[in-house]
Amino acid sequence: MTSGHNIVATVYVQAQSMYRQSGPSEMRAVGETEFVNGVAAMFASGALGRPRACAGIVGHADLTLGSRVEPVLLTHLRAGGDRFRGVRHITSWDADTRLNNPDYPSPPALLRDRTFREGIAVLPRLGLSFDAMVYHPQLDDVADLAGAVPNLPIVLNHCGVPLRIGAYEGRRDEVFVRWSTALRRVAAHENVSVKVGGLGMRYTALGFSERPEPPSSDVVATQCRPYVETCNEAFGASRCMFESNFPVDKVSYSYQVFWNACKRLVSGATPSEKTALFGGTARHVYRLNDISLG
Repeated sequence: MTSGHNIVATVYVQAQSMYRQSGPSEMRAVGETEFVNGVAAMFASGALGRPRACAGIVGHADLTLGSRVEPVLLTHLRAGGDRFRGVRHITSWDADTRLNNPDYPSPPALLRDRTFREGIAVLPRLGLSFDAMVYHPQLDDVADLAGAVPNLPIVLNHCGVPLRIGAYEGRRDEVFVRWSTALRRVAAHENVSVKVGGLGMRYTALGFSERPEPPSSDVVATQCRPYVETCNEAFGASRCMFESNFPVDKVSYSYQVFWNACKRLVSGATPSEKTALFGGTARHVYRLNDISLG
């Protein structure tokens, strides 16, 4: 918030934190929304300065419950007040099991599962969006979901996570072609937008954390440029939003350096494109209509 950049608001996305310790298991994730809404209220009071931290909240609900997830979502909505905006149920999976996060176990092709989609179908009915966290080989699952539920706003996380570790190590060009081609198939669906960021995660193996000195914004921009430009070309600025992905990406670069890199990356963009990338798209997708970007 004090990085020298004009941070006017943030969107909190589930981190499996502050869950309730008792009660029905499917309701325990509501504790995270309760906690974050309290943080948001402190910032909304103005006592902590101008920025509106956690102005939007994306929580977790177990969509494998199918239609039985509705009471969980209604509880989230009550707990988050007018800030609860959507759900992220992480579905990342790869045949190379070394890449799968034990904190978020997922079977293959979960986005295509009939019961999971019954749960997904509840989201648009309640005015909620879905944050999709997948690896690049799963991008066609996202495209299929977008086509099957066209009234569901979908936010593709972290550029679709192009993998360059494990079974994908040493296959940079092959991965880029497969990722970019599948990304364009996702972008063909107007109900999908993309978060442009998360490239500091270990999965992408861009090498920031292995440098003898922390990378400059110029280095970060150079390494990220092919991915950022591909996202912008595929989706257009109106469906792209820069995301810091902090604190996860902190292992690779600082918050200040990241946003400086973003400014370098779009130095030639039009004013309207910059407005979309740095806040306008996020404001629209997460329905933060009371947030001024000025």
